[in-house]
Amino acid sequence: MVPLALVTSGGLGWLPLLAVGPAFAAATSGPWGVLRIGLLAVTMGGVLGVWGDEHLRAQVTMLATPAAVTLASCLAGGIRKRRERVLAAVRSVAEAAQNALLKPVPARVGQFQVAVRYSAAAAEARVGGDLYALLPTPHGVRLIVGDVRGKGLPAVSTAALVLGVFREAACDEPDLLDVVGRIERSLARNLAPDDFVTAVVAGYPREGRMEIVNCGHAPPLLFGASGVVAIEPTRPAPPLGLASLGGDLPSLQVVPFADGDQLLLYTDGVIEARDQGREYFPLLERVPRHICDEPSRTLAALHDELLSHVGGRLHDDAALLLLRKPVRGAVRAAADAARTP
Repeated sequence: MVPLALVTSGGLGWLPLLAVGPAFAAATSGPWGVLRIGLLAVTMGGVLGVWGDEHLRAQVTMLATPAAVTLASCLAGGIRKRRERVLAAVRSVAEAAQNALLKPVPARVGQFQVAVRYSAAAAEARVGGDLYALLPTPHGVRLIVGDVRGKGLPAVSTAALVLGVFREAACDEPDLLDVVGRIERSLARNLAPDDFVTAVVAGYPREGRMEIVNCGHAPPLLFGASGVVAIEPTRPAPPLGLASLGGDLPSLQVVPFADGDQLLLYTDGVIEARDQGREYFPLLERVPRHICDEPSRTLAALHDELLSHVGGRLHDDAALLLLRKPVRGAVRAAADAARTP
C-alpha cells in the first residue's frame, strides 16, 4: 500500500487502509503484537501525510482511524487470548475426565489382544454418552460396551455411574448376570424414568467359553473359522434402567470362543452413521475386508472407512472395541523368536 501511495498524488487518501493491519493482527496476535503493528501503521500514515504536504488537522483526523482501530484490536486480541487460555484449561479438564471415565485399554489384557477406537460427536468435548471398559478379574476377563440415552453432561454422568458399578461388580460377582443386576439396581435408583442405557456385558470365565448378556444393544460380531456372525440375543431384554417397566429379564448367552477368534462390540453411532444418500454404514459387510491378526490395525482401517462413509465428521458418538484370542502356537513362536539372540 505504501509504494502505491508514493506513486500516486493522493497519499493521504490511502491512510484509512492502514487500519487493516492491526485489524488482521487481532486475529493472530496478542495486545502487544497488535499495538506494535498499530504504531507502525500510524507512523507510516504520518510519513505519508507529511510527504503529501497535507495540513496538520487533516493528518490528525485521518490518522485517528488507524489509531482507533488499533486500540479496538488490542482489546479484541486480549479477549481472544483470554478465551484461548480458558478453552485450553477446559480441554485439559476434559482430557483428564476422559482418562478417568474411559481409562485407556492396553494392547493386551490377560490372554487377549485388545483395541479400542472412540470418537465423540463433539470433538472439543472428547467425552460423550458412549462407554466401554475391559478388565481382568478373579472370574476372567470382563468387558462392557454401552450407549447412554441422550447427550451432554447428563449422559456423561450416567456413563460414569455405569462404569463405576461395573468395575466394582465385575471383580466381586462370580456370575455375570449378577454384575448386570447390580448395574440395573444402581440405575433404577439414580436415573430419571425415561432414561436408560443399552449395553453388552461379556466375560471369558474359562477356556473356550465366552459369556454375553445383551441389554437392548446392537449384537456383537464374532469372527471365527466359519466367518462373521452377529450374535443376536436368544431372549431380547430391555435396556438397563427399564427393568421396572416389565419385559424379559436379561439372559446369559454362551458362545464358543477359540484361538484366533475375535469379538467386535460397538455402539449405535457406528451402524447408524449415514452418508450423503442417507444410507447406513454397512458394518457387517465392511468388517471382513479389514479383519487381520492385529486388532489395532483392524479398527484403524474400519474407523477410517466409517469417517469416509459420513464425509469426515460423525454426528453421534461412536465406540468400537475388538477382542482377539491369539493362536497359542503363534504366541509361543513369537516368544521364542524374541528370546533368540
